[in-house]
Amino acid sequence: MKKIAILADIHGNILALEQVVADFQKRGVDQVVTLGDLISGPLWPRETAQFLMKQSWYQVAGNHDRQLVKKDPSTYGLTDQYTDAIIHQTERDWLRSLPVSRIINDEILLFHGTPQNDSQYLLETVQNGSIFLSSHNEIKTRLDGHSCKIYLCGHTHIPRCVTLADQTLIVNPGSVGLPAYTDDQPEKHRVETGSPCARYAIMEQTNGRWVVELISIPYDHNTAADMARKNNRLEWETWLRTGYAE
Repeated sequence: MKKIAILADIHGNILALEQVVADFQKRGVDQVVTLGDLISGPLWPRETAQFLMKQSWYQVAGNHDRQLVKKDPSTYGLTDQYTDAIIHQTERDWLRSLPVSRIINDEILLFHGTPQNDSQYLLETVQNGSIFLSSHNEIKTRLDGHSCKIYLCGHTHIPRCVTLADQTLIVNPGSVGLPAYTDDQPEKHRVETGSPCARYAIMEQTNGRWVVELISIPYDHNTAADMARKNNRLEWETWLRTGYAE
């Protein structure tokens, strides 16, 4: 495996996913991985699940995927409520089958948030309403003693490629389907990428070293924003149309 496409946080945005797939197919990747939060969103959760179920990709679950099959539906937020109403048992069974993490090539660990917590940020710290890159020591603590050479994560929707002092490589490809959002955990904050583009990454092994490319590509984001508006999720409409969480 020499060239890997890395996808995360699709959030039911089949339009963005299709454009990403078309892009990496032209680049000749050997394998594809997805890092969770695959279908939850006021867009096209069932269509996205059905597409992903057909793929021979390495896939892991995110916090929203877990919540959809393990939490009491009465506790769902609006996003998971919509998704739960749209998907069928086939999609639920598939979500339930996804592991929370997996290792490939004995050196690359895939997960959503951190290896032990799919709802925790690995590379970012939230403080006083702001989100910023964490220190190496904070990141190492969150890796909780794992000793892989490469970690692939999602959850924050922020594209990053971080190399620790011991040359450990950590890649967050950003979000395929949602370029901005707000959250109140661990405290109220917002995440913004500044454009409506779909994002993913390619990691390629060249001369014994991994080279990472963080990729941002346009897609029909206005149709996705219109779908969010149709489903009465006006904040999602703004996020999808602008990449800002205003």
